[in-house]
Amino acid sequence: MVLHSTSLRNVPHEERPRERMMKYGAEALSHAELLAILLRTGTRSKSAVQLAGAILKECGSLRGLMDMSMEELTSISGIGPAKALQLRAGIELGRRITRSKLGETVTVRRPQDAADYVMEELRYLKKEHFVCLFLNTKNHIIARETLSMGTLNASLVHPREVFRAAIKYSSASIVCAHNHPSGDPTPSPEDIALTKRLVEAGQLVGIEVLDHIVIGDGRFISLKEHGYL
Repeated sequence: MVLHSTSLRNVPHEERPRERMMKYGAEALSHAELLAILLRTGTRSKSAVQLAGAILKECGSLRGLMDMSMEELTSISGIGPAKALQLRAGIELGRRITRSKLGETVTVRRPQDAADYVMEELRYLKKEHFVCLFLNTKNHIIARETLSMGTLNASLVHPREVFRAAIKYSSASIVCAHNHPSGDPTPSPEDIALTKRLVEAGQLVGIEVLDHIVIGDGRFISLKEHGYL
């Protein structure tokens, strides 16, 4: 069997991320090395670490990687559907860990509670994501869903999508949230108009819209607190 130049035995020891992680711990690894472990293998022309470096160059940063779709990942040379799925799974696990609170039930008593629940997930994204939190009669979060991903400055969502999901979870009420990639959470006229449409639709189906939170970079604005609900 002929070994390619990028096989493990020809890769310098400092580029063997699994061995380095076992010896020094995960915190000692670079971003590229951690990604290489998720990728597991490279290609005929690139080691896993070199391939990970190409991904980081394409997305610009780890924050940019969070927002890359399957289509964008598989457009990178050397990344097929299997590797793209591995990366997406790792990113999703990280998001879920960020949202988790040691198994405790999260109760929304004020806008800050909802903002805290989605802040780390949404604040770094390069496109607008519209998320709904579904609550029971005690205002406990029982589910969440990302219902749309928009362009750099617009998020498209229809009330029927929101309340179809709310009914699926037997929600008593909902809190909507979306991010502004600019980092400025000031609501746009479109945000205000959408909020009013959602409130009206909620009144028709008997599911209250408690708030619409706009997430910026470490900041948020509650449309309820600003009198739009």
